[in-house]
Amino acid sequence: MPGTMNQQRRQLVLGAAALSAGVLPVVARAAEPLKVGLIVPMSGPFASTGRQIDAAVKLFIQQNGASVAGRPVEILLKDDGGVAPDVTKRLAQELVARDKVQVLAGFGLTPLAFAAAPVATQAKVPMIVMAAATSSIPQRSPYIVRTGFTLAQVTAPLAQWAGKSKIKSVVTLVSDYGPGLDAEKVFVKGFTEGGGKVVDTLRAPLRNPDYAPFLARVRDLKPDALFVFVPSGEGAAVLKQFTERGLAAAGVRLICTGDVLDDDLMASIGPASVGVVSSHHYSAAHASAENKAYVEAFSKANPGMRPNFHSVGAYDGMHLLYHALKQTNGDSNGDKLLAAMKGVAWTSVRGPVSIDAATRDIVQTVYIRKAEASAGSYYNIEFDQVDKVRDPGV
Repeated sequence: MPGTMNQQRRQLVLGAAALSAGVLPVVARAAEPLKVGLIVPMSGPFASTGRQIDAAVKLFIQQNGASVAGRPVEILLKDDGGVAPDVTKRLAQELVARDKVQVLAGFGLTPLAFAAAPVATQAKVPMIVMAAATSSIPQRSPYIVRTGFTLAQVTAPLAQWAGKSKIKSVVTLVSDYGPGLDAEKVFVKGFTEGGGKVVDTLRAPLRNPDYAPFLARVRDLKPDALFVFVPSGEGAAVLKQFTERGLAAAGVRLICTGDVLDDDLMASIGPASVGVVSSHHYSAAHASAENKAYVEAFSKANPGMRPNFHSVGAYDGMHLLYHALKQTNGDSNGDKLLAAMKGVAWTSVRGPVSIDAATRDIVQTVYIRKAEASAGSYYNIEFDQVDKVRDPGV
C-alpha cells in the first residue's frame, strides 16, 4: 500500500513538473493559419479593380467561414498602386520570405502578374491571378492558375458577332500593353476571316491616355464601327470623348470588350453607354439565381458599389482555394494545392466554369450584351452567348 501511494505521488509530481515546463500536451495546438498574400491596386488609376477584388474576397469569407479544412484563412492585403511591376515583385518577395504566405493572389494588370511570376516559381507557391488578362500569363510560372478571364477569350466571340451584324469596316483602338495587343490581334483575325475590313489599328498609351487624337482619326476614317479595349476604370473617359467628338452622331458604332462598360462605372457613364454592344464573361444583370443572390449580398456589404467582373474573378479564386484546401485535408503544400485546382468545374455566379488541367486557365461562357437603361440605372443585358470558351492563344 505505501509503495502504491509513493508511486501515485511520484506520477503526480512528474506530471506537475511536465505541465510547468510546457511539455505536456494537455490542449492540442491550434492549426497554423493559411496565409494568402493579396496584391492589388488599392490606390492609383486602377484602384477600382483592387476595391472590387478586396470586397469580393471579404464577402466570400463572410459567407463561407474564416477557416477551411481546419485551417484559419488569413488575408494579407497589399496595395501595389497598379503601375509599377518592381513594387509588385518586392511585395510578393516580402510576403513569401517574411510573412510566409502559402498562396499569392490578386494581380490587377498583366505587367504586375509577370513581375510576381518568378517569385511564385522559386517559392513553389500557387499564384491565383484574379484580374490580369494577357493570354500568356500562365506560361510565366507553372504555379499560376487564372480565375478571371483573358482578353483573347472574350474578344473572339465579338469579332464573330460583328461579322454577322452588317458591320463591314472597323477601326480598332486598344491600350498599348499585353491585353490590348491580344485583343487587337484576335479581333482583326476573326473579323477579317468573316469578310470584314479593318481600316486602321490604333494604340493608346496605358499611362495618362488622351483618347481625343485617336477619336479624331476615327472620325476622319468613317468606319462602320470602332472596336475598343481599355482596362477597367478607363471606359468612362472613352465613352465621354466618343460622344463629345460626335462619332455616334456621325454614324460610327462603338463595340467593345466588357472592360469598357465595367459594371462598377455604368452609373457614371450613364446615357452614353446605351446601345453599345460588348462581349464579356460577366454582367451584374446576368439572369441566374446564383448571380442575383451575389449582387444582393455584395451591394449590401458594400453600399454604393455594384459587383463587376474583377469581383467575380476574386470570388471564384477564393472558391477554388477553399476547394483545393478541402481536397488536401488542409495541407498547404504548393504542389498539392496546385494539383487539387487543376480540372475543377463549378457553377459560378457568371455561369459554368472550369480550370483547364493542362493550361491552368479558365474555361467559361462569353456573353454578347447591349447596354440599356433599366431599373433607374444602366446595365449590360445579355442577348447571346458562346459556351465553354477557352483562351484561343495569341
